[in-house]
Amino acid sequence: MRVLIVDDEAPARARLQRLLQAFVDVQVVGQARDGNEALQMVASLRPDVVLLDVQMPGADGLAVAASLPEPAPAVVFVTAYDHYAVQAFDIEVVDYLLKPVEPERLARAIERLHALRCSPLRRAQQPPPSQLLISDLGRVHVVSVAEILWLEAADNYVVVHHAQGAPLMRRTLAGLLADLGPGFVRTHRSSAVALAQVVQLQRLAKGDATVLLRDGAQVACSRQYRAALLARLPVLA
Repeated sequence: MRVLIVDDEAPARARLQRLLQAFVDVQVVGQARDGNEALQMVASLRPDVVLLDVQMPGADGLAVAASLPEPAPAVVFVTAYDHYAVQAFDIEVVDYLLKPVEPERLARAIERLHALRCSPLRRAQQPPPSQLLISDLGRVHVVSVAEILWLEAADNYVVVHHAQGAPLMRRTLAGLLADLGPGFVRTHRSSAVALAQVVQLQRLAKGDATVLLRDGAQVACSRQYRAALLARLPVLA
């Protein structure tokens, strides 16, 4: 089992590294100091598990968990604050460990991880994140979800169009939409829009349409998805 440790505090990282040495079937493949490093190391090292601190400077652990590339590693939150527990299990992380982590409690988490590796893990609907961390061309972009205009599928990637740019995220469109929640709706097999950005729907021939956004962008809407969009935006019906 390949493990990545993510924590902004060096002593916490060192303690986890030391505790994990007791497990002969666990290999620590790296340590990250923040969310940006975490995403870069997940992409390059492809760990099976991320031991992830929740409260860190910049992007927190919840945003990191929502931004992991697919297929995403299993996540175990490690934090000094128990008030994140409800959000953690809404995301369906594998476990939630409180600092200082006790060896016996870590052992139970490792057992649970081994059990999950032998059975498929269902990705649950999670509370929509407030931001995404997108690693593109060696740079990590922190994108506020409220600023996203629309999403464009590109094979197993998604172009995230927002006010300041359009970085490429290593996610499927379906997977990203599941994480972003009800604020977004699919308009085409290769596109989706932020409902808050829609200003007009222009009908075309054969049931197709064009979605006009606040910034002037035009996004294709196929007949297959038009009814669902109108149901979410009855003022445009």
